[in-house]
Amino acid sequence: MSIINSFPEPKINCPFEDVYAPSDDTYLIIDYFSECINETYFDGLDIKNIKNILDMGTGSGIIALFMREVKKKIVKFSPQIFASDILENAIKCAKLNESSNNLEKNITFIHSDLFLKFPANLKSSFNVIIFNPPYLPSLKHNKNERVKKGIDNSWNGGEKGFEIFIEFISQVNSFLDSNQKFYIYYISSSAVNINKLIDQVENYGFKNTVLKKKHIFFEDIILNRLEKY
Repeated sequence: MSIINSFPEPKINCPFEDVYAPSDDTYLIIDYFSECINETYFDGLDIKNIKNILDMGTGSGIIALFMREVKKKIVKFSPQIFASDILENAIKCAKLNESSNNLEKNITFIHSDLFLKFPANLKSSFNVIIFNPPYLPSLKHNKNERVKKGIDNSWNGGEKGFEIFIEFISQVNSFLDSNQKFYIYYISSSAVNINKLIDQVENYGFKNTVLKKKHIFFEDIILNRLEKY
């Protein structure tokens, strides 16, 4: 039985200047999930088998909160939802939005640069990971500067535009539940060399599927799904 487009979108406030507010790329993700989640399947995955979901780079918290709304609507959907971000203000912002949507203490927040500060008990645990990474090439690249300041963290993906995402891919395997089929969802842009990005992703053993595109100004933003070959 389909329940397409019946999930309420969380109300989001983003009062921090260095935190990424929901935009077209965010809603590309939400729109896709609204279309592909029902009482039985999460984009083809058995909904009962999804135990842990991670919203990496949560920003305002909207994706994690949307998953919480899905959880409220579907009885069989009962995963623990985690949200992480490199920015302390993003964690503060997401927690404020969790409270304003009356969803307190339903999401586990982790302040971390990718998986650096994730506890060991979360290894081999995630069935679904969603990451809207910084996906544009930097205007000025400094090889010695790993941590950027302010809002740059939301868009500056490195010299080629996808170094941050490839760093994520290099770390992610140990946090995926290898006993179940899993999916990783991420946003990319036509402003980077897509073929090189996919080549690197495939070198780590993942199959890349393009799910949805939207043309915005000078680029296409692209929602992708990764799974193991």
